[in-house]
Formats: sequence, C-alpha cells, structure tokens
Amino acid sequence: MRILLAEDDAMIADGIMRALKKSGHAVDHVDNGLDADTALLGQCYDLLILDLGLPRLPGIEVLRRLRARKNSLPVLILTAQDGVEDRVRGLDAGADDYLTKPFALPELEARVRALTRRGTAHSKILEFGCLTFDRSERVARCHGHVLDLSARELALLEILLLRVGRLVSKDQLVDHLCGWGEEVTNNAIEVYIHRLRKKLEPEGIRIATVRGLGYCLDTPQES
Repeated sequence: MRILLAEDDAMIADGIMRALKKSGHAVDHVDNGLDADTALLGQCYDLLILDLGLPRLPGIEVLRRLRARKNSLPVLILTAQDGVEDRVRGLDAGADDYLTKPFALPELEARVRALTRRGTAHSKILEFGCLTFDRSERVARCHGHVLDLSARELALLEILLLRVGRLVSKDQLVDHLCGWGEEVTNNAIEVYIHRLRKKLEPEGIRIATVRGLGYCLDTPQES
C-alpha cells in the first residue's frame, strides 16, 4: 500500500515513516501543503495522512482541493489543534478520521488499518487459488495456514495479486515497494522474488518470469 504523509515536523514524520514501512507500506513524505497538493495530483495513493498546520498551504485547503476534484482517497488528519471546532472543521472538509498530537504509534497504525479496510478501491481480501491475502492485516494464508513472509515479500505478493492476469514489470514493483528517496535495485527485486517464490511453490503457487517484461502469478497447480 502506498501512503502520502504530509507533516512538517521532521521528528514526527520520521517516527511515522519508520512504523509504516516496518508494516510493509511504501511512504512518500512532504513537509508543506503545496508539495502535498502537487503529489496528490501526480500520484495514486491508498491513504493520505495530513497535518493541518502545514506551511505554504494549510492542510485544510489541501483536503478541500482533494475533495473538490472528487477524489475519495481516505484521509487521516493529524494535528495539535484538539478543539471540538477544529475536529468538526476537518471532518466537514472531508476527512475520514482525526488524531490529535501527541499520539501513540500503535493507535495511528490501528487507524490506518481501519481506514484502508473502509476506503480501498480493491477488495480487502485478495484471493488466488488456495492463497488469500488480507490487505489491512497484512497476512497471507495458504490452505488456511499463515505464510511466514517479510514485509517486502508481502508487498510484492500484494501487487502480484492486484494484477493477476497481467505482467508486473520491475519498475512497477519498485514503485510499489519504495517511497521517495529510497532505492531498490533490479538485483534486489530479483532476490525478493526468489525468496517469495521459494515460499509459494510448496503451496502450489508459481511466480512466472517473462524475461525482459516482468512477473505474474501462474495458474495454481492441482494438489
């Protein structure tokens, strides 16, 4: 899942990004409202975490512009403004949830999971043969048992499941795995694919490689 974080406090932003990346999400970070508005115009995200007190363009205006474009992206507001009027103003502008600073990271992560359960354009549960993947809980199962997958392996599996029947290029995998300022080489992608393939093949699920074009999930084999 790809998340845009608009937060001008570097320490808070760093903590949020670390927590979300540990859960397997790709996170892009901006520290002002204008950059947030520009990012929302040019990229597709699954969630926006938005501070109201942003420089250059207030967070509330970023939210209003987003909704004026008929974009239904789930939005979680983060702010030090904890008055009732402030909460009402944010929710009336189109926010889906509201969290005041200071906050505990586990609560933020729980709210992120709740919003993605409600707001994703895709099904919460992705299926392919015996394989199921819960996008909100970040859990993959085959024949009912949980697969031991790393956060990066789960992220790779997610994009392959979202594009069943289509090839997924290495560039698309990199885009899904990484936020801005991060780097994953083609060799690293091949390593992640190799590790994921080794864990799926005993379950009868294959990752097919079309040289020079990309990867796709193959038809499950009969047990």
